[in-house]
Amino acid sequence: MKSKRRGKLFSLLASLLIVLSMAHPVYANDASTTMAVHFIDVGQGLSILVQSGGQNLVYDGGDQSHSDQVVSYLRQQNVQTIDYMIASHYDEDHIGGLIKCMNVFSIGNIIGPDYVHTSDLYDTFMNSASEKTITIQYPKVGDVFDFGTGSFTVLSPDGISQDSNENSVVIKLENGSNSFIFTGDAEETSEQDMISTGMNLDCDVLSVGHHGSESSTTWDFLAATSPSYAVVSCGAGNQYNHPSAETMERLSDMEIPVFRTDKQGSVAAVSDGTSITWTQSPCNDYTSGNSSDEYLEEQTSVVSSPDPEPEQPQVTDTYVWLSATGDKYHSIPNCGRMNPDKARQVTKSQAESSGYGACSKCW
Repeated sequence: MKSKRRGKLFSLLASLLIVLSMAHPVYANDASTTMAVHFIDVGQGLSILVQSGGQNLVYDGGDQSHSDQVVSYLRQQNVQTIDYMIASHYDEDHIGGLIKCMNVFSIGNIIGPDYVHTSDLYDTFMNSASEKTITIQYPKVGDVFDFGTGSFTVLSPDGISQDSNENSVVIKLENGSNSFIFTGDAEETSEQDMISTGMNLDCDVLSVGHHGSESSTTWDFLAATSPSYAVVSCGAGNQYNHPSAETMERLSDMEIPVFRTDKQGSVAAVSDGTSITWTQSPCNDYTSGNSSDEYLEEQTSVVSSPDPEPEQPQVTDTYVWLSATGDKYHSIPNCGRMNPDKARQVTKSQAESSGYGACSKCW
């Protein structure tokens, strides 16, 4: 009889554990070696929550219109204290939700870049921090902060630019042998600065810069980071047509699995220090945010050669390079915004007559 009762008791306990595991997602911060990274869907903005070892880190908070959504998401993950709040830079789509978080949660540390943004929202952000007697920390490149079961290292900015995006605080978050890089809106100049430091930029997960803009996530930076996964945070049908065809082409050509908040909503990655699991599979949707973009394969007439006319001198025309996707032509095949292995040559006049514009970098 005792044996049967014990069997029933163990059965009831097992059932209870199953129910509890369903009520508290696997990616809750309840394991000594677990680090969970949540890429929160905030439309055309960026917000990331990291939980590890009983601590919480929030990197950006989306815009003001999504502030309630960010707070609600954090509450669902049992957040009460934000140990590290990081404002990558002070654009509205990155700090809008952080202000609401300051008013709701207990804040330990605030990290941001040392520049003045000319906006009322920036003033509100600074005043909110001052009211809570929190001194904003302006870290240097190479500074390391302990967090949860791991740490994060500041990779950028090295100096202050007139361009707000280039001032983005970029961090590399590490948990055991796993690593994540959050880039804010860092663009090509910042990426080159990070490469020139000689620091190890290799990572498992890359949060793609500036919502997938063509001015970020260059070939050089992808080669330096060599991510196993990429996450694009942008809004469906946004006015900027993010992500760009050029950026998505680079990710596709390097065969990097892609997650997109505009296609999949919020997604979380769980690191145990050795491997990373996800709450859903990558969508691997490499299309751009501009529905009018066309692939080069659909314009094969552009690359046809004119019939030779040996009796008459041919009109000299500048030859340019076209990538497999995108709407720009390039003066060189390795300018950093296209895959040279898939580049094709046509004349400049042919490219322009087909609707292509000049690459802002190499022209």
